[in-house]
Amino acid sequence: MTKRVLLAFSGGLDTSYCALYLREQGYEVHTATVNTGGFSQEEQTRIASVAEQAHVISHTLVDGRERLFDRYLRYLVYGNSLRGNLYPLSVSAERVCQAELIVKRAKEIGATYLAHGSTGAGNDQVRFDVAFRALYPEAEILTPIRDLTLSRDYEMQYLEERGIHLPPKVRGYSVNEGMWGASVGGRETLSTSQPLPDEEFPGGHPTETEGSLIQISFEKGNPVSLDGEPMPAVDLVERLNELGRKYGIGRGHHMGDTILGIKGRIGFEAPAATILIQAHRELEKLVQTGKQAFWKETIGNLYGSMLHEGHFFDPLCRDLEAYLTSSQVAVTGDVRLQLRPYSCSVVGADSPYSLMNPEVASYGEQNRLWNGAEAAGFAKVYGVPQYLVAKVQGGLRSE
Repeated sequence: MTKRVLLAFSGGLDTSYCALYLREQGYEVHTATVNTGGFSQEEQTRIASVAEQAHVISHTLVDGRERLFDRYLRYLVYGNSLRGNLYPLSVSAERVCQAELIVKRAKEIGATYLAHGSTGAGNDQVRFDVAFRALYPEAEILTPIRDLTLSRDYEMQYLEERGIHLPPKVRGYSVNEGMWGASVGGRETLSTSQPLPDEEFPGGHPTETEGSLIQISFEKGNPVSLDGEPMPAVDLVERLNELGRKYGIGRGHHMGDTILGIKGRIGFEAPAATILIQAHRELEKLVQTGKQAFWKETIGNLYGSMLHEGHFFDPLCRDLEAYLTSSQVAVTGDVRLQLRPYSCSVVGADSPYSLMNPEVASYGEQNRLWNGAEAAGFAKVYGVPQYLVAKVQGGLRSE
């Protein structure tokens, strides 16, 4: 029987090794690259060329950008989801989306084996494995890099001996670039003390030095226009990536716990995610009640954690998505942001559903909902529990 395998293919060192190795092991190798953003036409051509040099039977480029936003990223916007209150989950959602579309392609060509190039140390191996098993349990999963525990130097030598020469960027640093941002790994991220140099981020050194103002409009939590120009979410995200990258916005280093329980550190560059989440959060503050905002933040963090840690196919995620969608019913309006080198800040927001209404009450000034005596009575009743504790148990606790 033909051992037909579909390999999730990035054209990088690990997946290029996998394509050749699996072919030499007697598999009929097909490759598919899922474009979840960050692929220039030049890069797409390069990846297809590497697949051809590896003598795969077929290579397919799948455009997954619209699917990525509609099925995954919009919930991260709804939830303002940031790992460690910092990292916008640039890779997590993309891996699940890529796995989903890889499975779809594998079924189309009748592949009964699925392969990916993850190592045995990181999070991606878990995300791919879990997604593959949930979506295509009949397929067998092949992971040469994880199984053989090879060094990058060995892989490069292996490829070069077979006539495949990868560009220096692929050799020196591991860069995973997509629509929701890029993660960057290299010698500096193997320790906790050194930052990645600017030139190793996809955007390189920032080119803009003068600040600029932009306006993003939302409808029910979804970004729908930039500076008054309506556009699909994918186009808006890519436009913000291009704009924010010129300022070096959305760069940082994330230290956190991996799915396997060890500490890991990466650099990241996520201009659009950083700008959108900051704008969206400010609009929510304007239209949501305090209790809504508290629980929405809790749910958003939980959803981001579930997605990041490979639990996307747990039914709880569908429950959380329903809550997040409901929470966005009034999140409509315009947000203005100031962009500067390495930073962005909200300077104003407006919404037809704003809960900050000067015709009803103004903070620190007169209002029309209660008088001074009623306010004094409220303050007295509000403090009763603390008054009783202080009166009865005050001596039990030191200051």
